[in-house]
Amino acid sequence: MPFLREMINDPEMERMVIGWSFPTSEKQQMDWYNRIITDQKNFRFAIEFEGQFVGVSTLTQIDWKNRTADHGIKLCNNTPKGKGIGTDAVYATMKYAFEELQLNRLHGSFLDYNIASQNLYKKCGWKIEGCYRQSIFKNNAFHDEWPTAILREEYFEWKKGFLKNEENAKNVVKGGWQ
Repeated sequence: MPFLREMINDPEMERMVIGWSFPTSEKQQMDWYNRIITDQKNFRFAIEFEGQFVGVSTLTQIDWKNRTADHGIKLCNNTPKGKGIGTDAVYATMKYAFEELQLNRLHGSFLDYNIASQNLYKKCGWKIEGCYRQSIFKNNAFHDEWPTAILREEYFEWKKGFLKNEENAKNVVKGGWQ
């Protein structure tokens, strides 16, 4: 929990994500945790790398009737780059959403200047669905928000190609993406 609070209170993290937050105390975080622990419409998953907490992946606003959910990912600033950590986390979350929960659509969005998120979602087979022009106000300026999504059928098609990659297949065999 302290790592999550540190991430939430990080100004650089705040700059890169949609939405906003106020600084969070330990008590506020525990109160939040106690409220959400049994929530069946919002799931949060810790991301670990080499035994260390490096971020969180989410499925929120789950609509069980329409089989949709919002997805988001936050990686700590000190998370090693180029190791596939974000890709692994998005894949694991999609696998859970589409194969276990039987959802049909995941959606999310990113800020126009968040190039890492653009590249991550593209790599994971997501499609940009438009542009909400100047919809987010951060750092004294308006920014565009890019909505993105992936459908269940697109996920299974992407997964076939993704697992053909020899390195990805080795990770699955090793149990990295079970």
